[in-house]
Amino acid sequence: MAKILVTGSAGFIGHHVLKMLHQEGHEVLGLDSLNEYYDVNLKLGRLNDQGFNVSEIEYGKKIHSADGLSFIKLDLADRPKILSLFESERFEYVVNLAAQAGVRYSIEEPFAYVSSNLDGFMNILEACRQIKVKHLVFASSSSVYGMNEAIPFKETHVTDHPISLYAATKKSNELLAHSYAHLYNIPMTGLRFFTVYGPWGRPDMAIFLFTKAILKGEAIKVFNEGKMERDFTYVEDVASGVLKSLFTPARPEPDFDSKNPKTSISTAPYRIYNIGNSKPVNLLSFIDALEEALGRTAKKDFLPLQAGDVVSTFADTSKLEEWIAYKPSKDLSEGIKAFVSWYKSYYNE
Repeated sequence: MAKILVTGSAGFIGHHVLKMLHQEGHEVLGLDSLNEYYDVNLKLGRLNDQGFNVSEIEYGKKIHSADGLSFIKLDLADRPKILSLFESERFEYVVNLAAQAGVRYSIEEPFAYVSSNLDGFMNILEACRQIKVKHLVFASSSSVYGMNEAIPFKETHVTDHPISLYAATKKSNELLAHSYAHLYNIPMTGLRFFTVYGPWGRPDMAIFLFTKAILKGEAIKVFNEGKMERDFTYVEDVASGVLKSLFTPARPEPDFDSKNPKTSISTAPYRIYNIGNSKPVNLLSFIDALEEALGRTAKKDFLPLQAGDVVSTFADTSKLEEWIAYKPSKDLSEGIKAFVSWYKSYYNE
């Protein structure tokens, strides 16, 4: 049994990762700032599902569920409290999923991303250094591929042309983590998530927005006239990959060539992996599957491509398959049905 911190534990992916770790018998502390980027009630709903009495939540106060989980409300940018928490808890492993999410929102509120995704991540790195954790796994994003149009996306591709501030902060996280892995010999693994979906998903994600609109009889916004592809990845497949990565710490690459360096490996204990489904789906086909699951036809408002969006994402996950035998198992239609079932139950539709 390991002692593990999961940041962003009231978030979408963090919720599933925390529950999976707990089911495996680990001692888990969840951390979240419960910011108001989207409906806080959904975040509280996830905490309630984890077994917490949300009325007990106070900033900086550690609370407990009846079956042994712990939670603390903290902002990653609060350096003194983050460092103090690490010093008192002495975590063995850290899963950092807390971040200011959203590509489009980063255009409207850029400083929110600096505070959480840069200052906050730096505090996590420094705290990991001070207590010498066994492994840090952190969330990166497929958005780092930016202007790259060579698909499938491979970890060896250049990621120097982000087209959103969100993507730039995630690329920065990868660079900062490599520096710490190199300087302090702390194993660090970054996972580039590809369009994660499923129960307890975020309200700003397409499947959530589409489901809500279709059930209300409202038109859905279909960007780039529907000429888009996404590598939709079911959340439990992602959570399973996070767990396997966590307990398979990054290690130096013995064949690293400093005269021809590759971006995903290093002489430091550092790795970067894509974690996706490797099956890109056209947006209109995705909508068709959602209509079938809902038993309703969507009204569609076709719009141009939005600033910060990319036309296609497609993950080459062969490196992660080699490393941890990662293999997603959830079929898209099954995953959509699982989301719709959760949505209708949660919102009494």
